[in-house]
Amino acid sequence: MKVLLVNDTFPPDINGSAYFTHRLATSLMTRGHKVLAIAPSRTFHDEPSVRNGVSVFGVWSFPIIHYTNFRVPFPIFIKDALRKVIQEFAPDIVHLQGHSILGRTVMTIARELHVGVMGTNHFMPENLVHYLHLPTTFEDKIKKWAWSDCRRIFEKLDCVTTPTQTAADLMKKFGFSKPILALSNGIDLQRFHPGNDGEFLKKRYALTDKPTLLYVGRLDKEKNVDLILRALAKIAPETAPHFLIAGKGFEEKNLKKLAHELGLENRVTFAGFVPDEDLPFLYRISHAFIIAGTAELQSLVTMEAMATGLPIIGVNATALPELIHDGKNGYLFAPGDIEGLISCIQRLFKVSNPRQQMGAESLKLIQAHDINKIMATFESLYTSLSQPNKNS
Repeated sequence: MKVLLVNDTFPPDINGSAYFTHRLATSLMTRGHKVLAIAPSRTFHDEPSVRNGVSVFGVWSFPIIHYTNFRVPFPIFIKDALRKVIQEFAPDIVHLQGHSILGRTVMTIARELHVGVMGTNHFMPENLVHYLHLPTTFEDKIKKWAWSDCRRIFEKLDCVTTPTQTAADLMKKFGFSKPILALSNGIDLQRFHPGNDGEFLKKRYALTDKPTLLYVGRLDKEKNVDLILRALAKIAPETAPHFLIAGKGFEEKNLKKLAHELGLENRVTFAGFVPDEDLPFLYRISHAFIIAGTAELQSLVTMEAMATGLPIIGVNATALPELIHDGKNGYLFAPGDIEGLISCIQRLFKVSNPRQQMGAESLKLIQAHDINKIMATFESLYTSLSQPNKNS
């Protein structure tokens, strides 16, 4: 089957939507399907390329000033080139990963060519509006408009999925009337597992044998890594875990400054961007994982940590409680509740701790997200949606 994947973000962009699209592409290719991805180019020209093993048609684009790693195409001048590429590839199915410029343009062309179109929503306006630095009233209006725009496009599709039931309920809250299938992003359990050996990374980052609390992800405002630093500063050094931060982003400089101001230099390691090939081993040298972002529609990094057998500390917001079962495979704290976060860390890292038992529970819970099960479901959807086109 020929599958056309479309997203406004793709590696080397660093975000969950880009990573999911790439993993979906490689998984489909492994299962014998032919895949082409359409995404913004890294230049002001259209350019075919192979990114991380995936064939990509890059649509000429320009960077957004406040989000320099994120690029957008200009809608007026891309349709002819896209139509030519789509006709040449002749997809059986088009799978959109977003509703913005590329997604809606490809959807229009696919309809003209009588190709089935489905979409997966990874969109949360909360992950973008804070960069605008607007008053709360204006931010709320922009969020409402953004959800309305998403609904306008996605309700025209043949099938809509989103990673969690929480995400599906949120879409319905904002007026979606079309059925929405909650279908996990999935995790490769052959790649992320407790049997990985990460000793080489322990040496690379000069980590001691002290228990380590890990965060992996973008260092941006909505991830609330500063809250974790402030919580750790209030825990006695002899009982607190070492904090390993893996990732980069706009807040990196501010977080390093904050760690210095809080006297945490010897208790925090900033690992920077960790290559994808090293990630499975990074989780293995850690004793627990933490995530404080309040706008997670699922969280791939949390699933990677669970697949490695780690207990999880997370904020009780959006879809994280679907992965983190409080008191079973980790602990939840209320958004912004620094005292609650301190309590979670202390309970997990006390002398008589439940980490091993909770890690085992993470392993049980993550089995439902096995990438092979998820891919089989996507394949079934692709087949059902492409059949009418073959008969037309």
